[in-house]
Amino acid sequence: MTTARVLIVDDSALSRQILRRGLQEDPQIEVLAVASDPLKAASLIKKYNPNVLTLDVEMPGMNGIEFLKRLMASHPLPVVMVSSQTEKNSRITLEALALGAVDFILKPHKNIRNGLNLMMAELREKVKWAARSRISPPIKKNPKSTINTIEPKRSLTRTDHVIAVGASTGGIMAIRRLLCALPAESPGVLIVQHLPPPFTSMFARRLDEQCEIRVKEARTGARVEPGLALIAPGDYHMQLVRFGLEYRVICRKGAPVNGHRPSVDVLFRSVARHAGARAIGVLLTGMGNDGAEALLQMRRAGARTVAQDRKSSVVFGMPREAFARGGAERLADINQIPEIINAYLNGTL
Repeated sequence: MTTARVLIVDDSALSRQILRRGLQEDPQIEVLAVASDPLKAASLIKKYNPNVLTLDVEMPGMNGIEFLKRLMASHPLPVVMVSSQTEKNSRITLEALALGAVDFILKPHKNIRNGLNLMMAELREKVKWAARSRISPPIKKNPKSTINTIEPKRSLTRTDHVIAVGASTGGIMAIRRLLCALPAESPGVLIVQHLPPPFTSMFARRLDEQCEIRVKEARTGARVEPGLALIAPGDYHMQLVRFGLEYRVICRKGAPVNGHRPSVDVLFRSVARHAGARAIGVLLTGMGNDGAEALLQMRRAGARTVAQDRKSSVVFGMPREAFARGGAERLADINQIPEIINAYLNGTL
């Protein structure tokens, strides 16, 4: 088991103390040092060579985003962002994830005592996963341009097909790579990414600006149609249903599944039930096993399936479980998955 060797970067002395004490409760985590600002952090990175950073979103002098950009360019490391629950910080955190941060944690804003205990338990798990993660180079911004765009030698407009995608840790970049490689006439796409509100709406808007395919946050009753990707809203499960000749989605609360709401399993089970062989299941990077069992249900129902491989995954947890259980037909680099989808749709694979 890899020991997480952590550097804490936070401008608040109280926060540094809380994070240090909370992380050190786990014997698999070693807190090497703490830094109050990015300049001190840069010096401590050279001195201690940590394998994980926790990074506060807002700091004086140089904010977390600017520091993260420089870090990823010169000394890439797994970074877990620590953010307060404000709209401004949510936007910054989402940008950090797009720049290569592995994951994030939200500071509690109510019921502080209990909230801190829950936050630290979650942070300990994320830090340990981060220590074993792979860091991919960030994608340069290039609005409305495609990455590895599928060659126009096929007819991807299939109104009777659905592409269902699940992701967690590292999924922000992976989903963007996938959607930006799909043409505007792609079959309808349904996505569950483990994110709380308001991150999902911001994520959808950002993707809509960057991809040829349209992207929206899902709402109950929304139609699944070619050229449109629907992202499950934070704190709501998303399910596929069929009304006559068309597909629609339902977004509901319900209990968390595999510890998540939205859950990939919930989406995939509904796709297996209502779309069957007219579906393609894609499971991307993420820790845990959400989506693994339901991807097997999709495959048994006749769907074609693929999961992201170890090399291109930030965390090879969910894809590994899906392949081990027989749900994923194959593992593939994230940049190859659009071509595999194309081949599935055309019956050439």
